[in-house]
Amino acid sequence: MPGLWILKWIDRNIEKIVVLICYVAMAGIIFVEVIRRFVFKEQAAWSTTIPIYLFLWVTWMGAAYNTRIRTHLRFDELRVRLPYGAQFACLCLDVVLWLVFGIIVTVYSIEQVQLSYDNFAIVQGTDDVMQWWFYLATPVAWTLLMVRALQNLWEDWRTFRAGEPFKLQVSILGD
Repeated sequence: MPGLWILKWIDRNIEKIVVLICYVAMAGIIFVEVIRRFVFKEQAAWSTTIPIYLFLWVTWMGAAYNTRIRTHLRFDELRVRLPYGAQFACLCLDVVLWLVFGIIVTVYSIEQVQLSYDNFAIVQGTDDVMQWWFYLATPVAWTLLMVRALQNLWEDWRTFRAGEPFKLQVSILGD
């Protein structure tokens, strides 16, 4: 399938792309507006709010990425000492907890997005930039985070069935 490589590339890189775009935009806005403030004694009214809203995308997509690479909220120092079956059980428990928490976050954040959308909430200092565009980061990234947790479960299931050792990170530094 010719288009399959595109989907695989997106799967491997979507979080990094979104984080990079938002981080560069944040840094660019802050840099330009600091120069404008101190050199020209003027500043765009939205320059202090847009970077904060972009940070929502950076934070939640970063959480999804770190779940994908298995570095977000892990306690492998204890797991590595457990028997093989208990290690797998803990990995399954991780996924269950991610899904339960993710469903709660997604449901309530969708309500926030809907409320912002229904009330035509505009970002402070702008005339037509909608807040819901930024609030959408939470349900989108948490949905992706849950997909990443399920992808990890699939990989763990295959590893368990093959009897191979799990990829547990013994140290927070990756050693």
